[in-house]
Amino acid sequence: MFSNLRSLIFKLDPETAHNLAIKSLRLNFVPNILDEDKDNPLFKTKLFNKVLNNPIGMAAGFDKNAEVYNSLFKLGFGFVEVGTVTPLKQYGNPKPRVFRLVEDEALINRLGFNNYGAKNVLDRIKSNRQIGLLGINIGPNKDTENRLNDYIECLKNFL
Repeated sequence: MFSNLRSLIFKLDPETAHNLAIKSLRLNFVPNILDEDKDNPLFKTKLFNKVLNNPIGMAAGFDKNAEVYNSLFKLGFGFVEVGTVTPLKQYGNPKPRVFRLVEDEALINRLGFNNYGAKNVLDRIKSNRQIGLLGINIGPNKDTENRLNDYIECLKNFL
């Protein structure tokens, strides 16, 4: 079944496929596939004095705006990192900005930190309590005059 789904997904523009994945997770179209093994002690990992169900996490770049991190936890990820989040909302680089390397089974990501901005992401996190270990990747706005200040501003927002 996955091979059929994969061939359909690969017919789509990679950024469109990513957006559909986020929408599917937001609508909870993806079942909780790892329930039977989630309490298996073999997978337990301790990180930052927290016990995780497993050591496999989702890196920043997938859930840029903290829209589906709890759905990712339900899928079985032991931790999730959202972002990259910048102080102000930004569109990122012009399209096309994601490229498939089919032969290498890889992507080139040149999105450019497209996100809704720190305030929006923080409000979303506050209103949707996380059910696992959540990290936030921060970065500067593309057109900033003070990159260091952008990092400090984001840190202040999320501490």
